[in-house]
Amino acid sequence: MHSCDGVDNGRRQAIKTGSGLGLLGLFAMLGLLPAAALAGIERKAFETNSLNEALDALGGLIAEESTHITLTAPDVAENGALVPVTVESTLTDVEQISILADRNPTMLVAHYTLPEGTDAYLSTRIRMAETSNVIVLVKAGGRFYRASKQVKVTAGGC
Repeated sequence: MHSCDGVDNGRRQAIKTGSGLGLLGLFAMLGLLPAAALAGIERKAFETNSLNEALDALGGLIAEESTHITLTAPDVAENGALVPVTVESTLTDVEQISILADRNPTMLVAHYTLPEGTDAYLSTRIRMAETSNVIVLVKAGGRFYRASKQVKVTAGGC
């Protein structure tokens, strides 16, 4: 008879959460989510062409630079179709994380709404048309914060 004392419940919960987020992404990609699931952001946010337009569409607040956000992206991306980006924040009560590329045809590249109690960490790949500033907007406690980094793209992906 085996004991359950050695079970890592934190790891089990992380796997369950990751699986759920993966399914949510798949359903969103296939267009199978009801409109209520997309209530946090309107489609117009993905059609903006400037940082000010994107901020207005995301909530209209001025974003201040924050040292509590860590943005990891390559200095040079050989392929703009697959640029790895990792975002981590030590801010409390993080509600949303958005990733923008200021020289893309549409500035907003990705937007995530985080359930309460979720660690503010994500890792993804984005498409970039050309060398751009990658800007991360983190909404925490009703305020927007940002961090940015320039990424040189040698072959565009958009």
